[in-house]
This record gives sequence, structure tokens and C-alpha cells, in this order.
Amino acid sequence: MATKIRLARHGHKDYAYYHIVVADSRAPRDGKIIERLGSYNPNTNPATIQLNFERALYWVGVGAQPTDTARHLLSVEGVLLMKHLQGGVAKGAFSAEEAQKRFDAWKTQQQAKADKVCKSEADKKVAAQKAAFAQEVEANKAKAAEVLKKRQAADEALAAAAQEAAKEAAEATEEAPAAE
Repeated sequence: MATKIRLARHGHKDYAYYHIVVADSRAPRDGKIIERLGSYNPNTNPATIQLNFERALYWVGVGAQPTDTARHLLSVEGVLLMKHLQGGVAKGAFSAEEAQKRFDAWKTQQQAKADKVCKSEADKKVAAQKAAFAQEVEANKAKAAEVLKKRQAADEALAAAAQEAAKEAAEATEEAPAAE
């Protein structure tokens, strides 16, 4: 029986997530499976991959062929590297301890890269928030200046009206004694 490591689609429209499964190559995409190895959710940022490392390594070791996407996911998680290192141990190129050291070094390097990407994304987000805040502050200053101009114009109009009323009152008081 030819086995494949592939993705089985789940979720609803516009929100797909996938189970990483081992299945007979003749079975339908979401049909009967032999074993579920993990899941892959591309909807999160960064994409979430959960994988049973030992079982995936076992299936790759016994000849299960991963599809292109499954191969990429297994590569990201280090399953294919570990299979390669185990091949070197079997040939006597280096010891199992050396293989584990190399794998651990690779894993820490990958984790550092992922952390760097996450940090840069967070920094971009913070910078965008600061820029939006600065833009909002400028808009508020412009609006405050506009309101101040309107208030000054209204105050000037009120002062002019008060002066006019005072003039008219003064003229009325001057005319009143003359009329007597």
C-alpha cells in the first residue's frame, strides 16, 4: 500500500485549517486516514503547526511520501533534517549524540529566526500605532486652531455688538436731556 503524508481540509468557508494525516494514496482527500499526525492553521500570524514529531519521523522513515505542502511543513518542523541525520548515523559518519547536537543547534537557529520575525512584526505594529497617534494629534491641533479662530471671530462680533449697543445707549442718553 502506498502511503502519503498529506493535508485533510477542515473548517468552514474562508477559514480553512488542516489536519496533517497519513493516508492511502488512493483514498479521497478527507476520506479514510491511517493516522493523524498533527494540524496546520494558516489563519494565524504566524501560521500554527502542531506535529507529533516522533510519529512523523517514523512514517517518513518507513517510506510514506509527503505531498509538496506536507514536505514543507515537515521541513519547517525539522522532521526531514532528523531523517537525514539518522541516515548519517546509520552509515557511521557521526554518532547519535553528534546528530542530536546538530539538530538542537538547527532548532535554536530556527527559533531565533522566528523570534526575530515576530519582533519585527511587533515593532512595525507599534510604529504604525505611534504614527497614527501623531497624525491624530496633528488633526486635533488643526481642529483646535479652527475652533479658536471661530471663537475669536464670535468674540469680536460680540464685542462690536456691545460697543454698538453702548454707542446707541450713549447717543440715546445725550438726546434725552436735549429733548427736555
